[in-house]
Amino acid sequence: MKLDKVNILTNFRNSFMRGIAVIVPIVITIIVLKTLFEAIDGIISPLTDELIGFHVPGVGFVTMLLLIMIVGLMSRNLIGRFIIKFFDKLISTLPLARTIYSAIRDLISAFAISAKSKTFKNVVVVEYPRVGLYSVGFATNEVFMNLDGQNNTDLVSVYFPHPPNPTSGVLIFVPRDQIKVLNLTIEEGLKLVLSGGVVSKSEIKIK
Repeated sequence: MKLDKVNILTNFRNSFMRGIAVIVPIVITIIVLKTLFEAIDGIISPLTDELIGFHVPGVGFVTMLLLIMIVGLMSRNLIGRFIIKFFDKLISTLPLARTIYSAIRDLISAFAISAKSKTFKNVVVVEYPRVGLYSVGFATNEVFMNLDGQNNTDLVSVYFPHPPNPTSGVLIFVPRDQIKVLNLTIEEGLKLVLSGGVVSKSEIKIK
């Protein structure tokens, strides 16, 4: 009887975690698209209402889809890349906007899984938040920091994303000799972290 209860609880837990792994990415995508839609619809709808004299449902949604497609197509050709680069330079002239824009752009690029993405360099494991506990994170940069006023310490910046929202997390600087690189691709590392360990290889090794 006890064994049956254990099996039922195990099956329930496994099904629940699988459901989370499926639903969470969908919910995050919906939230992002909803925010974008509301922003565009708030600009486009009043203009179209005034031009044609009545409200047309769905104008904001169609405009959002077209805008995404146009920007995507532009990013694939020379003229489009030139326009996007010009926009980047324009934003970079505004002190506060430059900081926010560049940070969000780089962070989103990091999670756009592709072979060309270099924001995340390696999937690493670090003893954090204390010795004896191991956390999986992403090495993002290498820095030299003067900590004792005499010698520069060779540090690696490691980012630990917080599921289910990977754009929030913790950044720590770790001495190079305290970091171990795992035999995982960036995509595999993100799946491992954002699924709460549900999606992972059967064996993870140190490179």
